[in-house]
Amino acid sequence: MTRILILCTGNSCRSKMAQAVLQHTDSKLIVCSAGTHPAKEVNPLAVRVMDEVNIPIADLQTHDVSEYENQDWDYVITVCDNARETCPVFSGKVAHQLYIGCTDPAMATGSEDEKLSVFRKVRDEIIATFTKIE
Repeated sequence: MTRILILCTGNSCRSKMAQAVLQHTDSKLIVCSAGTHPAKEVNPLAVRVMDEVNIPIADLQTHDVSEYENQDWDYVITVCDNARETCPVFSGKVAHQLYIGCTDPAMATGSEDEKLSVFRKVRDEIIATFTKIE
């Protein structure tokens, strides 16, 4: 089984979306996600836009990267610049480390509709990108 860890800062939007997309794409993958400074919960707007494409993330919990540092990973994929810069050194085996930058939808401003538009754009980018990973 291929083991994939997706890293972000808050582990509340991008990394959770990517985790769910990969799991939805191939149920044989073991996919976890974590943050360097995890939020208390998954962002409700991320939950909402993922529900729109029938890839639920409401049941996912946020995790601190320290929970996964001593494990072996086939891939560690960082989806934000901040996590990339503060990513710890993994003491477990990591076969491949990748950086796939995504805009942080949690930084969106404006009305709820304007924020949802940003979340949908990021969701669609994540789906397009992460369904191509083999």
